[in-house]
Amino acid sequence: MITIDIQRLGIRPGDRILDIGCGSGRHTGEAYRQSGVIVIGADLNYDDVIEAKSRLLLHERLEEHGGGHWGLSAVDITCMPFKANSFDHVICSEVLEHIRNHQAAIEEIVRVLKSGRPLAVSVPRHWPERLCWTLSKEYAHADKGHLRIYREQDLIHRLRSAGLEQFAVHYAHSLHTPYWWLKCLVGPTKEDNPFVNLYHRFLTWDMMKKPRITSFVDRLLNPVLGKSLVVYFRKK
Repeated sequence: MITIDIQRLGIRPGDRILDIGCGSGRHTGEAYRQSGVIVIGADLNYDDVIEAKSRLLLHERLEEHGGGHWGLSAVDITCMPFKANSFDHVICSEVLEHIRNHQAAIEEIVRVLKSGRPLAVSVPRHWPERLCWTLSKEYAHADKGHLRIYREQDLIHRLRSAGLEQFAVHYAHSLHTPYWWLKCLVGPTKEDNPFVNLYHRFLTWDMMKKPRITSFVDRLLNPVLGKSLVVYFRKK
């Protein structure tokens, strides 16, 4: 599931891209499709890094890449081993809500990003996320734990205060929002509910087949029901 609109980053051949908190590597793999780039996926969870490696190797076997290079590393976002001004682009998708010291994480992201270059950040959108927390006390502890819910202006203010200028914002994954509400109603860790399983099969089918009708409905509903808030900034 791709949350960040890669095309908004203006990636060029030779650019160095960091996907911090890469998880299973979905954005790392998408960035690797761009022509002639060097993409680094980094995550604190070693098992996720191994899964991301399998994804990137699959891209290579299928020749679904832009002819660049990739690397992976187990990294703490609040204390990254990369030099200052190392990357032309940084992607941080669905990560900050899990980080206790999120201010230190933001400062590290800005430190490793080159001046004038873009950063893309996504977090769960406030009102759909708040409803999930209301429906289920377990929800915040599922999916590796959510420590906070961001209001849009609060996140934007934090990023601006760190030396960034905003240039775009949008919402994503409206079709996923009812799925999470349904999971919260029956219990976010339960996997035997037929309605949840049916909806999950629909989402899997949608991601694999990408029919035009569901893509249209998703875009149409995103301003209202979008599960993720996505913001784009440049370093001053």
